[in-house]
Amino acid sequence: MRLDWWTLALQTINVLILIWILSRFFFRPIMDIVAKRQEDTKKMLADAALARREAADVRGEAVKACAELAAERERLLAEARNAARVEKQNLLDHSSKEIVKLNSEAKAAIAREQAAAEQAIIDHATDISIEIARRLLARFPHRNILDAFVGQICREVHGLSSEVRDNLTSAASSAHPIEVVTATPLSDEEMQQVAEALKEAFGLELSLAFHSDPAILAGIELHGHDAVIRNSWRADLERIRKELNRDRHASGS
Repeated sequence: MRLDWWTLALQTINVLILIWILSRFFFRPIMDIVAKRQEDTKKMLADAALARREAADVRGEAVKACAELAAERERLLAEARNAARVEKQNLLDHSSKEIVKLNSEAKAAIAREQAAAEQAIIDHATDISIEIARRLLARFPHRNILDAFVGQICREVHGLSSEVRDNLTSAASSAHPIEVVTATPLSDEEMQQVAEALKEAFGLELSLAFHSDPAILAGIELHGHDAVIRNSWRADLERIRKELNRDRHASGS
């Protein structure tokens, strides 16, 4: 078999020309398209990776935000619970103080009402005593009652200290006489009787002025400049009332 070198050379040239044409007009555009597709693919992959990173960052921020929200929620709930606890304690303290105040006010009101009731009883008893005294006095002769009280006032004068007697008598004068107070006006004879009895009791002549005061009920009172000698039922009732009030206050305390 004999080779035709010219034919082989021509065919080789044809092949080379074909390869050049293919590489020029077919393979290069395809390679450009492939390269472009690769670039696009790389860009898409890079964009996807960036999106994944951004999504991961957003997810991390979201998780962090959720954690912060949860922590803030717990903090707010704790503050609300503490505020509610403090408010509850304040309300309890205020209620306790109000209860104590109301109890104190109620006790004070009861004590006042009890004191007022006891005072009313004492006053009523005093009024009854005064009325009883008036009725008893109406049953006895006036002269006998006067004699009894004159004798008693003279005994009280004898029981005075010398200092009190001296002050009482030294202050007595025509300008400032000792007032002799009786429940009813005395007759001239009765005034003379009282003056003689007091002269004997004091041991000297006194300047006297006689007055009547129905409020003393019965008895004689001597009102001097610096001293008062009481021998009357009014003084006795006042003394009894003071003792009752003192006993009531002592029992109340």
